Amino acid sequence: MATFKAIRIDKADKGTTAALTQFDEAELMEGDVTVAVEWSTVNYKDGLAVTGKSPVVRRFPMIAGVDFAGTVLESSHPGWKAGDKVVSTGWGLSETHLGAYAEKARVKGDWLVRLPDGMTARQAMAIGTAGFTAMLSVMALEKHGLTPKNGPVIVTGAAGGVGSVAVAILSKLGFHVIASTGRAAEADYLRDLGAAEVIDRNELSGPAKALAKERWAGGVDSVGSTTLANLLSMTKYGGAIAACGLAAGMDLPSSVAPFILRGVCLLGIDSVMCPIEPRKAAWTRIAKDVDHAKLAEMTTEIGLGEVFDAAPKILAGQLRGRTVVKIS
Repeated sequence: MATFKAIRIDKADKGTTAALTQFDEAELMEGDVTVAVEWSTVNYKDGLAVTGKSPVVRRFPMIAGVDFAGTVLESSHPGWKAGDKVVSTGWGLSETHLGAYAEKARVKGDWLVRLPDGMTARQAMAIGTAGFTAMLSVMALEKHGLTPKNGPVIVTGAAGGVGSVAVAILSKLGFHVIASTGRAAEADYLRDLGAAEVIDRNELSGPAKALAKERWAGGVDSVGSTTLANLLSMTKYGGAIAACGLAAGMDLPSSVAPFILRGVCLLGIDSVMCPIEPRKAAWTRIAKDVDHAKLAEMTTEIGLGEVFDAAPKILAGQLRGRTVVKIS
């Protein structure tokens, strides 16, 4: 059988090891569609998998990489044929199913979404799980009834992947966006993406009051922990926060006060096992509501071998915007 280039993760005496190597096609897992992977990306979970900082990988050997875009090589799935351009995000790739940092991937056809018209595979991976999550968050806020007339919205971790795309989408939709970041040097970058205000994350890092001064009608939070608790305490009556990340921790040191005294809603966002119809809807919206010029501005390109350097940087909050990985 043929081999192909991949970042392989193996179990070690202490933790895991990750290396760029040749992977035997015979070791690919079951699936009804085989894809020639052209582009991938670097998400927070990719950083965890490649560095071994958290036990997100649950089978070995594993190919790292949560997302891919590419071209169908072979398919026994009725919805796909050779030559189709496809995108996949989540579904346990690089956790329980061999992932995307490879020249080939074999997956279930039900996990795939057609590459939107007018979007390249590279642009799709500039979106990736992070941007897809941002879009799901925006859609959840809209479903809640939030409009620009309700007041400002806040985006935390704004210079990161989810945050950058959320800022760009919300500003294009007409919202007054407040961007929260711990990187003051990125203020101009965030304003270029559409942020009307940039605040220091320290404003949201202290112990949260049960209720604080109302500052925003809603928001997108990828940080969690004390930051999310503060967001909730400062959300206006009837507002909502879409929670989609845990960069600062899984805890939530809050109270029921925002929920029962101001009618605030906490909207949970999961992108990994999101059903296929909401996925399609989100990618349709992405194609329409993401400014390609802003997407290009927030995107950096690396090669597959450079993932090892990028992985610890995304965990340390040192990567700006989105990083795409050229596979072939």
